Amino acid sequence: MRKTFLSFSPPFLGSEEIAEVIDTLKTDWITTGPKTRQFEAEFADFIGTPAALAVSSATDAMLVGLAALGVQPGDEVITTAMTFCSTVHVIEHLGARPVLVDVEPDTLCIAPGAVERAVTPKTRGVMPVHIYGHPCDMDPLLEMAAARKLFVLEDAAHALPTRYRGRMVGTIGTATAFSFYATKNMTTAEGGMLAGDPDLIAKARMWSLHGMSRDAYKRYSAEGSWFYEVVLPGFKCNMTDINASLGLQQLKKLPQFQERRREVVRQYQAAFGQLPEVQVPVELKGCESAWHIYPLRLNLDMLTIGRNQFIEEMKARNIGTSVHFIPIHLHPYYRDKYGYKPEEFPVAFENYQRLVSLPLHPRLSDEDVTDVIEAVCDVVKTFRR
Repeated sequence: MRKTFLSFSPPFLGSEEIAEVIDTLKTDWITTGPKTRQFEAEFADFIGTPAALAVSSATDAMLVGLAALGVQPGDEVITTAMTFCSTVHVIEHLGARPVLVDVEPDTLCIAPGAVERAVTPKTRGVMPVHIYGHPCDMDPLLEMAAARKLFVLEDAAHALPTRYRGRMVGTIGTATAFSFYATKNMTTAEGGMLAGDPDLIAKARMWSLHGMSRDAYKRYSAEGSWFYEVVLPGFKCNMTDINASLGLQQLKKLPQFQERRREVVRQYQAAFGQLPEVQVPVELKGCESAWHIYPLRLNLDMLTIGRNQFIEEMKARNIGTSVHFIPIHLHPYYRDKYGYKPEEFPVAFENYQRLVSLPLHPRLSDEDVTDVIEAVCDVVKTFRR
């Protein structure tokens, strides 16, 4: 058995990131400044989008995106029941109503047919979530949205880099929000990015910094002016140059990070594909997952334990795991406000009860991967029916 505990998803930072941060600390710009602008430009170039806005989280990227798209109190925005709460919180923050729909059984991404059935005259847009790094089926969503004049704001917190039918996520919908949280495929410690067309990003930029007509970087630079006007009741969501410094170096390393993730996934798929007691994740034809999460699903009818005990057994074998996610309609706030029942979204509810996320990050050694595989196989062998 493994002697030390294997963390679920630690960041992977090196001397390059440290040097970049030190370089920033030696300048006059530690808040939003030239490195944030550089990071925006290099990120936009990496995914192939015309413009990008760096903010303090993917949550804020979605928030300013929705605000820039004109979401108002009383509007409805359709999203998935299988996501982290931030996807839905931002809709609530603007006074709109989040309308939840169920997910596809194979990928657990939002089901386009369910989205279409949920559209009402109050619907303003759709927020698909590329969960675990696998892309949603975007073509039917885009076709439906175009026919009904709806926006499509993608939650791509897990989906860098992800491709759908040859297109990079971030270049498909109306706008796309990315996350650089500490556990993500690349990190800025805390941070996010909104990608989209230049006009939308310009509006979102004003929303991201108090609704001012000129941002702090321009006001305090040599070519700036003290004068500004508040034209929107904006938020405070800007990224700092310290965070952007991490991002500049992490973005360079992302391709090699991804190759290691894929190597780990290949080993997991080969090992766990032989176990009838578990269901391995899919990567559908025409899709390239970012493999942010490796979601193993337990076939509980073939085991004598439930998901929670499975996690405890993995912990006893020094393997860290997690669960992604507790469906939105099970959380007390949304359950009580909207009167949701657990079975209301049956695919999300049933799969939640058997999900276990295994360690998946580029710091994993081959020995670490072997330890994870052996632990899963041992738990299955010990508790199979």
